[in-house]
Amino acid sequence: MCMDVALLVRIFPEVLLDGIILGFMYALIALGYTMVYGVLEFINFAHSEIFIVGAFVGVEILLGLKSVGLLDGLPWPIVLVLVLIAGMAASGLLAVTVERIAYRPLRNAPRLIPLISAIGISFFLQDLIRLVESLWRNAFNMVYPTIDVLNLRFELTETLDVSVKSLVVIVGAVLMLWALHLIVNRTKVGTAIRAVAEDQAAASLMGIDVNRIISLTFLIGGAMGGAAGVLFGVQYGLINPYSGFIPGLKAFTAAVLGGIGNIPGAMVGGLVLGLLEAFAASYLSLLTGGAFGAEYKDIFAFSVLILILIFRPKGLLGEVVRERA
Repeated sequence: MCMDVALLVRIFPEVLLDGIILGFMYALIALGYTMVYGVLEFINFAHSEIFIVGAFVGVEILLGLKSVGLLDGLPWPIVLVLVLIAGMAASGLLAVTVERIAYRPLRNAPRLIPLISAIGISFFLQDLIRLVESLWRNAFNMVYPTIDVLNLRFELTETLDVSVKSLVVIVGAVLMLWALHLIVNRTKVGTAIRAVAEDQAAASLMGIDVNRIISLTFLIGGAMGGAAGVLFGVQYGLINPYSGFIPGLKAFTAAVLGGIGNIPGAMVGGLVLGLLEAFAASYLSLLTGGAFGAEYKDIFAFSVLILILIFRPKGLLGEVVRERA
């Protein structure tokens, strides 16, 4: 027992770091769910595929740079920024296209109908990605090319060392979350988004183009998902057309955990869920004598969702926040 306690303490910093990285991933993806819900009160279940499209765009650009010898020739920060911008642009434009084709015509329909449409788009995008990659690469799993600098590790303590790519993921996620905060709270676009979320009819009477603002909301949410996809690929290295499904469900769980429609809630929910999952994966086996292992972390994550829905359905920070514009 003493050895178990010592081991629990020794691995704590590493588990904490893993949870923070995973939590920021979930937070970035969850923002797509929560922004759309905040404006339309609608769950975009195709967002997990929009997220993984960003990852595929990232890997294709990296493979293209590698084939012409520029992957090692260009400074690695420029390569990462280029890949992030491309992934964000592709996912953002895809989200706008999905909204225009599959959701806008159903905007005034009963809520179940656009929900079914979202699920259909999700399956369609999964198979479309698989078709494109099988024709283009003749491969199901795609491996992110290695950038040697990102694999360098720094020893912070005797029991914790951190890789450059982990630091890149954390810093990149924090910067994007901060940028989103500024956009929503300090710009005219953000004011318009909050006005449309408050009352679409009144916003229209005030001269706001509601359709344009809703498209911008999808664009921003999709771009955040695309950035998360690129960071996911860089961190974990292997993706396939179905890699977005489980992270997407967990990000939705994070959005509900924090308070669906609440942007700060999505960030908090993502971090809380990431930390809970990391601790469950690492500590369950030790605390249960091997009866439960890391394979139960998903059950743990979705159990949290069930408990939140039962005991605090509004989430940790409350449900949709309606701010006066």
